[in-house]
Amino acid sequence: MDIDALAVEALAALDGQERIEPFTGRLPGFDLAAAYRVTVVHRRLRIARGERVVGRKLGFTNRKLWAEYDVHAPIWGDLYDTTVHEIATAGAEFDLAGLAAPKIEPEIAFGLGRAPEPGMDEAQLMACIGWVAHGIEVVQSLYPGWAFQPPDTVVAAALHGAYLIGPRRELAAGERGEWQARLADFSLTLLRNGAATDRGHATDVLCSPLTALGHLVALLAEDPDNPPLAAGEFVTTGSVTRALDIAPGETWETRPEGLELPGLSVRFS
Repeated sequence: MDIDALAVEALAALDGQERIEPFTGRLPGFDLAAAYRVTVVHRRLRIARGERVVGRKLGFTNRKLWAEYDVHAPIWGDLYDTTVHEIATAGAEFDLAGLAAPKIEPEIAFGLGRAPEPGMDEAQLMACIGWVAHGIEVVQSLYPGWAFQPPDTVVAAALHGAYLIGPRRELAAGERGEWQARLADFSLTLLRNGAATDRGHATDVLCSPLTALGHLVALLAEDPDNPPLAAGEFVTTGSVTRALDIAPGETWETRPEGLELPGLSVRFS
């Protein structure tokens, strides 16, 4: 199994918006360990051409997605400065050109003030967070019909297309306890052209986005090839709702409740 060749093929498909056959269907024994080794090469190739890693993304933290996609545990991937976009709360526009079969995922993101460590409880994880933001991830699939196995998703940049991040809420030391409670009990409504399409709760995201962060820390602690989280990175914790198809001409809105974070409105072109 040529890990370098797999990374080159996957990156070329991402760059060219190509549909490819899942790697698991043509490479016997291709598993998550091999897929994360591809991530190492993928990262090296993107850095070599001038891109910079700014954080990580979690995928499939929402258990409502597991049966739909036959993926039954979270996966993760890198975020790059070329795919992360700061947006205003209203009136934002984003061009979907270059993305393959895009879907929308409203999420909660954490900016790390210091590196979290394996075994930390949620209060300790909360102490590592410098800011919280609400964002929208646009995910995509190189695989026809969004049909794949977990290792295929990892090789395809964890299905990441773009991340649209709203205003960042800096956290003071004295309010982290309150935020820990809120992060376990908020809800979010997703609307398309003014009509509600789905609604999710914090508990849909592995019990809470903080639980999801702890899960990522544990995954990376067991990974011999990829680095642990570092201060200055940000982590987006996975979709609060189902992932829904998006198309040019649509305006999508999010309405979080129970968090001191504004909703977002984005028109796709």
